[in-house]
Amino acid sequence: MIVDPGQDVAEGLDDMLREHRLKPVAVLLTHGHIDHVWSVAPVCGAKDVPAWIHPEDRELLTDPGKGLSLLARQQLFGGLKFTEPDDVRELSDGAVLEIAGMSVTVDHAPGHTRGSVTFRLPEERVMFSGDLLFAGSIGRSDLPGGDYPTILRSLGAKCLTLPDDTMVLPGHGPQTTIGRERATNPYLAEAAPFAGPTRGL
Repeated sequence: MIVDPGQDVAEGLDDMLREHRLKPVAVLLTHGHIDHVWSVAPVCGAKDVPAWIHPEDRELLTDPGKGLSLLARQQLFGGLKFTEPDDVRELSDGAVLEIAGMSVTVDHAPGHTRGSVTFRLPEERVMFSGDLLFAGSIGRSDLPGGDYPTILRSLGAKCLTLPDDTMVLPGHGPQTTIGRERATNPYLAEAAPFAGPTRGL
């Protein structure tokens, strides 16, 4: 599985695949921001593999500027064209993908973007958090499609419910664990653990 192929990954990816004798079978996208999807079309096309993305972020594959401020859009994309890979498949909350002999659970976790997701390998206790959760921080919520109360709800429902020894592989920065973030991340103090539906009056 290739997760979030950003800019200039193709050459290094080929070297790594050759070195470890790996054959990619899917590209998984945690969200549609340009730094996570820049190389998705060339990587999928060259490897003949599908790209998986949540439908709320799918439009960012062809128009990544929609996920940025107007000024950033004008500075970065003057004349650049982006295309979808030939095979795009849509993710849904709670879906379990069987990929390369592993079961990958999809958790819709909006707040950074409307279509942000995380990918969990429950048996291995690993989470690819994208830009939802970082070591000591969380993803920004001030870009189009972002929302601070929503990202806090996602953190409570999708992160704080996991075991402390779950390894977190963020979209940026060093790896961490849920336990470390629960104990030290100031943003998680604002994110109440998800208790599920309540009954009563």
